[in-house]
Amino acid sequence: QVQLVESGGGLVQPGGSLRLSCAASGINISLYTMHWYIQGPENQRELFANIFSDGATNYLDAVKGRFTVSRDNAKNTMYLQMNDLKPEDTAVYYCKTVYRTQNMWGQGTQVTVSS
Repeated sequence: QVQLVESGGGLVQPGGSLRLSCAASGINISLYTMHWYIQGPENQRELFANIFSDGATNYLDAVKGRFTVSRDNAKNTMYLQMNDLKPEDTAVYYCKTVYRTQNMWGQGTQVTVSS
């Protein structure tokens, strides 16, 4: 079965950094576009970053320059490096891919940015 398992969230002060992981099983993520979503208090899940099968990435302007997506094909894991975190980054972060015709979601990991 295809599963995405996220880890790395937690509490961090403004200006701090976190690294999120999205570990895949049942799927070779090097063959798929992978996505990061943010879900804040308004409960709307918003796409903010992609990594494509060739390793190219793109980002929403709100996170560009602070967040970096990468992938380790040998570990079958995608990462999100988050720097210069702000209180407005507080949210649940989800990874996702599309497997065949289904959206496959990670379970989400909470990031809280507060002093």
